[in-house]
Amino acid sequence: MNIHKTSPGLRLLLITAGLLALWQAIVWLTNTPHFILPGPFRVLRALWEQRSLIGEHALVTMAEIIMGMVLGCLLGFASAMLLQWSRSFRVWLLPVLIVSQAIPVFALAPILMIWLGYGMASKVVMAALVIFFPVTSACYDGLQRTSRDWLQLAQTMGASHAQVLWQIRLPAALPSLASGLRVAATVAPIGAVIGEWVGSSSGLGYLMLHANARMQVDTVFASLIVLASLSLLLYFSVDYVLRKLIFWTA
Repeated sequence: MNIHKTSPGLRLLLITAGLLALWQAIVWLTNTPHFILPGPFRVLRALWEQRSLIGEHALVTMAEIIMGMVLGCLLGFASAMLLQWSRSFRVWLLPVLIVSQAIPVFALAPILMIWLGYGMASKVVMAALVIFFPVTSACYDGLQRTSRDWLQLAQTMGASHAQVLWQIRLPAALPSLASGLRVAATVAPIGAVIGEWVGSSSGLGYLMLHANARMQVDTVFASLIVLASLSLLLYFSVDYVLRKLIFWTA
């Protein structure tokens, strides 16, 4: 078999099978108690037996992730456009964005719980905050890296500042924006789960905390598998859409 010609799906399947085999081998060789490190078969059994419960919480977490990603990407895109549009915005907003990254996201979660409550709103905002800066940075970097030849040609043809921004800089920045969106799809679950850990009444993070308190480690691992699967599904879905829309970078 030519490894380089295998499909991404088959490679993912082979990697998963190899990791599961390694996991089971570690359990057998170390004889670790199942309440510390359950084997993959025990975890899969827990996943099947509690599929309704895990599925219910997974839907909540997925909704938080998607809404947080949409909000964070929209805010990040708008901020990047403002930074590029006006020097006044750039002088005042850019230092604020940089300083904001010095505040750990974990530290903001309890504050968001106080302000927005234990419902879905605080988790959505948490996910959006995690996404916001990478999208802003990627999009702004793409807008800044527009070819000087294109800009000089637009100036020669008498294009306005708005026309240069929307018709030249933005199309040129799409590959960088796509990279930011891929990063957003990867880190969005982190923000949602952090919010659920700090305080919630539903979601995979909430389920993992309660299962861990009851020493139901197989349920914790089952929830982690579902969360990882949701993250992969989101990433590959975003990547597929971006490849179709920005086909010249594929």
